[in-house]
Amino acid sequence: MVVDNSSAMAGAPLLSVEDVSKSFTIHLRGGVRLPVVANVTFDVSAGECLVLGGPSGIGKSSILRMIFGNYAVDAGRILVRDRSTGDVADLASGDPRLVLGLRRNHIGYVSQFLRAIPRVSALDVVAEPLLARGVERKVASNRAAAMLERLNLPSALFNLPPATFSGGEKQRVNIARGFMIDYSILLLDEPTASLDETNRDVVVTMIREKLTAGTAILGIFHDVPVREAVATKIINVAAFSTREAA
Repeated sequence: MVVDNSSAMAGAPLLSVEDVSKSFTIHLRGGVRLPVVANVTFDVSAGECLVLGGPSGIGKSSILRMIFGNYAVDAGRILVRDRSTGDVADLASGDPRLVLGLRRNHIGYVSQFLRAIPRVSALDVVAEPLLARGVERKVASNRAAAMLERLNLPSALFNLPPATFSGGEKQRVNIARGFMIDYSILLLDEPTASLDETNRDVVVTMIREKLTAGTAILGIFHDVPVREAVATKIINVAAFSTREAA
């Protein structure tokens, strides 16, 4: 649902999370309701890297999944601004078509784990976001190969399915896929957790390039040197958490 049709305003947030709450119902325990977060509110503007801080188990990843549309919200709004037109859509109340459109055109997501169709090559996994936008296959494959090379994935692995890869190799494929498109909003959930120092440095450089280009980044980084290298602001999710940290 589009909630604003105004022209783009300089400095207007690309992402606004307003009073968002989330709980889960545990059906195997008789429908017990498990609150997670409540009244989550923040903005992320172009060129900002807002980091969700706090201990494990207080809802940081759940916030990212709500913004990507994987989790429904109990209450609140998630407003995504088109940086070209200024139009704003509420992902939280949108139908599946709106959510898929926002993912395709505006919101990238690097999760903690790569989820890929079996037997699909690493090259095709990384190229898929470009193909979905209508980019010619050869062009998309060439750009995917360049991204994988930048992340130091051996070229011998390009045409193999990532299911056969090590954890660090899978994560480099995951990162390459997420960074392929110039999304206006990029969600990063522990992107460097399984990487060596060399590839962590590559990812830090890639994040900084996105920020310079005007991407709004929302991330979780338990890797302290990475967090310190990229964060422009940190918020403590404990302020919104409705359950004890693990």
